[in-house]
Amino acid sequence: MIVEYYVEYTPYMVVQVVLDKKLLRAADQAAQRKRTNRSALVRDALRDYLRKLEILDKEERDRRGYLKIPQRREEVFGWEAEAAWPPE
Repeated sequence: MIVEYYVEYTPYMVVQVVLDKKLLRAADQAAQRKRTNRSALVRDALRDYLRKLEILDKEERDRRGYLKIPQRREEVFGWEAEAAWPPE
């Protein structure tokens, strides 16, 4: 029986980042709490930040589009009955 598998290798690059002592201490504590290392913590945080930036860019693109071509009242009212608002 032959079992084949592939491992995707993602080469990491070593970079130097300057942090103040308080931020470094907080990062180390967070990494310890998460049971990971500082590099993994920084990679995860940077990925999250970049995802948020992408969302903000898309929201801004949509905002500009609606400013350029605003919705007509008829378009909005047609969906009002479909909205499910949470109880207050």
